[in-house]
Amino acid sequence: MARAAEQTGGGGCCGSCVSYFTSAKFLLYLGHSLSTWGDRMWHFAVSVFLVELYGNSLLLTAVYGLVVAGSVLLLGAIIGDWVDKNSRLKVAQTSLVVQNASVILCGIILMIVFLFKTQLLTLYSGWLLTMCYILVITIANIANLASTATAITIQRDWIVVVAGEDRSKLADMNATVRRIDQLTNILAPMAVGQIMTFGSPVIGCGFISGWNLLSMCLEYLLLWKVYQKTPALALKATSKIEESELKQLNVQKDSELKPTEGVQLIEKDVTVSEPQQEKEISCSAWIAEPFITFRDGWVAYYNQPVFLAGLGLAFLYMTVLGFDCITTGYAYTQGLSGSVLSLLMGASAITGIMGTVAFTWLRRKCGLVRTGFISGIAQFACLVSCVISVFMPGSPLDLTVSPFADIHTRLLKGQPLPTARPTDMSEISFTTGTHNWLNRSSSVNSDLEMSSDSVPLISVSLLFAGVITARVGLWSFDLTVTQLLQENVIESERGIINGVQNSMNYLLDLLHFIMVILAPNPEAFGLLVLISVSFVAMGHIMYFRFAQKTLGNQLFACCGLKSKAVSNDSPPCNSSTV
Repeated sequence: MARAAEQTGGGGCCGSCVSYFTSAKFLLYLGHSLSTWGDRMWHFAVSVFLVELYGNSLLLTAVYGLVVAGSVLLLGAIIGDWVDKNSRLKVAQTSLVVQNASVILCGIILMIVFLFKTQLLTLYSGWLLTMCYILVITIANIANLASTATAITIQRDWIVVVAGEDRSKLADMNATVRRIDQLTNILAPMAVGQIMTFGSPVIGCGFISGWNLLSMCLEYLLLWKVYQKTPALALKATSKIEESELKQLNVQKDSELKPTEGVQLIEKDVTVSEPQQEKEISCSAWIAEPFITFRDGWVAYYNQPVFLAGLGLAFLYMTVLGFDCITTGYAYTQGLSGSVLSLLMGASAITGIMGTVAFTWLRRKCGLVRTGFISGIAQFACLVSCVISVFMPGSPLDLTVSPFADIHTRLLKGQPLPTARPTDMSEISFTTGTHNWLNRSSSVNSDLEMSSDSVPLISVSLLFAGVITARVGLWSFDLTVTQLLQENVIESERGIINGVQNSMNYLLDLLHFIMVILAPNPEAFGLLVLISVSFVAMGHIMYFRFAQKTLGNQLFACCGLKSKAVSNDSPPCNSSTV
């Protein structure tokens, strides 16, 4: 009997494992992992390739970044509208194929350019090589737009349907997807960086092209399997009228005990209207349609009940307090080495994962809306140390220095401008995703070199302490707004609303790069820190206003926080009122 029980128990455990690994949820995770890994490798490598191709100049990289940001800003609503108006499987498969095919084609073109760059320079006075540059940037931008469509349809729509009516499952899936993002952000650039360091740019291009070809086939199969295992994905509402009963998910009914009263995610009551005969569209109407879609998308976004929450999230993109090329470049000028920065990036990834864990715990204890409020307070409190760092010993803050003083001085003296030109790919710090040409204090300019012996590390230590610890609140807040958009936007508008949200994010991100261009010297970085913290504060104030409208006096009734306006009859934190 005991042996039979053991066999039954072992079979049950084994059966549970098999059931999980063949479930739609796990297959969705696996597909997202492959997609994100390929994206992170390509986004990192294309910047390196463009720098290497153009004589270690930042021109092509800057043009590429501007084209990508501008394209998503202008076409985000149109891409989202296309996602809404087509079947889920068609959208996912089309965007997947376009994205990977574009990366493969880019990789092939880059391999040709690297191999025959000398010959291309002599043909048609170098115009053929210039056309190759334009072609690479154009195709890479198409790949990014397709990646945006994939993210909208999978992360903002498919996950909601796969989660069904269970809000807790939806929160767990969102958190797991974000953990995958955090890990691939660190590991994928390291992997492709090692290949390019010990190989060559040509080998790197070939590897990325081969990876995307293999990944595209596997992802296509996984999408099909998820689609088969989730019949609700086949049903999709096509108009607001069809969803009048499902238009808004009431955030005040976030019940963990009664999941059936939560999100109405399964479209069992949705009746898809029969396709009508297409009316003839005039040429002028056809031309005006994208502009009308753009306008309607932004108007619809403004009219959403979660508009302030989405806008608050977008404001968090207007910051230099992240591990991008700007902050790491500043760290180099303060004496931090590439190895130290790689450790700091690893620490930021860990705190980011802690943020996803904190999100799921807080949501269970306090409800979704309050989770965003608490996360915002936590993030802002951590960023206070960044503000303090601006005025501590070692901070180069000096607003009397002209942003372009170094350039002007060298031009007047007839000296060459500082350009750290890597002699080979091994001089690029792949673990941080940052190039040594960002370092104003490179070995090429030994007279300007700053080391940890001459620069106090108090300021930069406080800066990165704040940046790293703030990731907990940042990612918890990001997941909160993501789920609010998933739950409160009707199905027929999920694509266009999330497309506009991406446009808003890119707009503020673009503004932060413009801010750096206007004040590029380390002496002005402290001012950029203060402006960044101000925008973060404004973003959380907007969310606070949204939370206040949603919950009223019940906002502070959680986790020991009691407002005088809250009566003794207020429900507990995990009640169905939040």
